[in-house]
Amino acid sequence: MALMPVSDALAAVLAGAEPLPEETIPLDQAFHRVLARDVAARRTQPREAMSAMDGYAVRAADAATIDSQLTVIGEVAAGRPFAGSVGAGEAVRIFTGGVVPAGADAVVIQEDTAADGKRITIKEAAIPGRHIRRAGIDFAEGDVLLRKGTRLTERDLALAAGMNHPHLPVQRRPKVAVLATGDELVMPGATPGPGQIVYSNGYALHALASQEGADTVDLGVAADTLEATAAGIRRARESGADILVTSGGASVGDHDLVQQALKAEGIAMSFWKIAMRPGKPMMHGRLGTMRVIGLPGNPVSSYVCAFLFMVPLIRALSGRAVIHHRRERAVLGRDLNANDQREDYLRARLERRDDGTLIALPVDHQDSSLLANLAAAQALLVRAPFAPKAEAGSPCEVLPLPV
Repeated sequence: MALMPVSDALAAVLAGAEPLPEETIPLDQAFHRVLARDVAARRTQPREAMSAMDGYAVRAADAATIDSQLTVIGEVAAGRPFAGSVGAGEAVRIFTGGVVPAGADAVVIQEDTAADGKRITIKEAAIPGRHIRRAGIDFAEGDVLLRKGTRLTERDLALAAGMNHPHLPVQRRPKVAVLATGDELVMPGATPGPGQIVYSNGYALHALASQEGADTVDLGVAADTLEATAAGIRRARESGADILVTSGGASVGDHDLVQQALKAEGIAMSFWKIAMRPGKPMMHGRLGTMRVIGLPGNPVSSYVCAFLFMVPLIRALSGRAVIHHRRERAVLGRDLNANDQREDYLRARLERRDDGTLIALPVDHQDSSLLANLAAAQALLVRAPFAPKAEAGSPCEVLPLPV
């Protein structure tokens, strides 16, 4: 079978991936959820002109010269407006957040005045509008300030609260079920026997999916039998998973049973040998609304494929406005040999020079089993198929990894 380009494989994974149904949730549960609709302000903020400082609300014309004297006729605090208005030669004591009383068009801060009972002397000339937050300076009722597809930050939540929204419409979180396979796997803390290794892939996969806003289901490790693998797939369906991610068994060896089990469960498969390194063996299929991504078993291959394929799929199902990874320009930190027919994703460290130039330094050993090098990397350095030899200082592209 011919090797499938990475771009074609990603297009197949994302084909028909529409945002999951909308739900309305309380504001305090909306952090990192994705908006299902545009959200407009339900109020104007501030509703009235307000003081930005502690001082005195005055008519600027009355306080335009140094040593002008004004009579204090009242006080304004936040939430306690002044009922009257400011006339000629008058001032109102005002505190930050207080509504500027009628007639006043400036605030003189208290440091620029000298108070003597009910009289103040101006020490710094007033300027019309100074130290006043005009009505609607933040936003006006009806302004659309949060857009569909936004993954809500803590700052967005503060804005939504200020817009007077106690609830927000969001897309349902995708549910990702993770199933590992392999008789050779033992759990962390156990003592591996001959030929066994400690299971690590699932921890990265759950964390990566959770970081992207998905709910995850741990289906554990299935033994290398068709029955055990098929049972794990059925548990994924029963859990209501939107995405089933398998780890291991994605190749075509006698003990690689995931493809057989998926087909036995009725899942329409497209089996690829993808033109990429690491991660050539990978599977994709669907059963109804459940999408399946079959990852290789090697830890680095598993992670890189999940990063490149699972993450954009989660984003698409979540309704994110941007689903693809951001590429950054960098320069090579060392020479690289010519590439073959596969697209390379080299684990690399990133350094920033004093002039702002981003340096990508590939780690020395790129074997797909080396977890220490994966953990030390900050990016994947992308090399196109058949890329020629490149010298240090040459331009390159990197995909920053999550931090």
